[in-house]
Amino acid sequence: MAQGRGFRGQRAWARVGRSMGRRAGQAPQKTGQGMESTASPRTRLVALDLARSIALVAMAVFHFSFDLMLFGHLPAGTVFQGGWPLFARAIASSFLLLAGVSLWLAHGQGIRWRAFGRRFAMVAGAAALVTFATYHAMGAQFIRWGILHMIAAGSLISLLFLRAPVVLTLAVAAAAFAAPHFLRAEVFDHPALIWVGLSTTIPPMMDYEPVLPWLCPVLIGIAAARLMARAGVWGVLAHWQPGPLMRALAWPGRHSLAIYLIHQPVLFGAVWAYTKWMLS
Repeated sequence: MAQGRGFRGQRAWARVGRSMGRRAGQAPQKTGQGMESTASPRTRLVALDLARSIALVAMAVFHFSFDLMLFGHLPAGTVFQGGWPLFARAIASSFLLLAGVSLWLAHGQGIRWRAFGRRFAMVAGAAALVTFATYHAMGAQFIRWGILHMIAAGSLISLLFLRAPVVLTLAVAAAAFAAPHFLRAEVFDHPALIWVGLSTTIPPMMDYEPVLPWLCPVLIGIAAARLMARAGVWGVLAHWQPGPLMRALAWPGRHSLAIYLIHQPVLFGAVWAYTKWMLS
């Protein structure tokens, strides 16, 4: 990489890394021309939490609208028409893209297996909880493979691409996106292969993000994080000192998994209570 703004951003990021390394009792990471520099594993970028908060708000808007439709406050089929399906896909894509970015920031300079295993267990356990709860609440439409399942699986698969060339990562992302359009086969109709995404028929589910094509945004997130590191973007964001308002708005993003798990029961219960009150 030629010297310039990108390299200056990397040098600034190196200074941040050395400072944080001293505070955390960790050895600083060396950076140099053409090298990619990540945040300290213990560093948390407020900008990334803000992005998660925005995704959570969008998700809550969609699910609240779904609940209103379910209880008859919106016309039947509202969230399945017009721009609503595209809105839902954009929300899912944003969560998966942010998962890819976060994965590279945490493990791009070397996989910290204990930290990865702990996070993977949390997300996979939450996914199993969603499957269990929806099986008992929704019957045949229970969530077999939803967004949390895909975040867990995508994180595991994407470990292979943390140090891969960006061009290769983007090529695999494109292939993952295209695969369901060309490779569907009846062999994937077996219930045990529902996670692949190449079945010819899809059973009714309240949420469904299989590996193909949804590995695509995870890999794009990894590639984007690497390109942003080369451009010095993370160095700029590391120096950003947000005020109390921004930190408050970023709070949901710091606890995105917990909020994901509780938001729909809360919204559903609120709409149910309102409906009962109106009918009383």
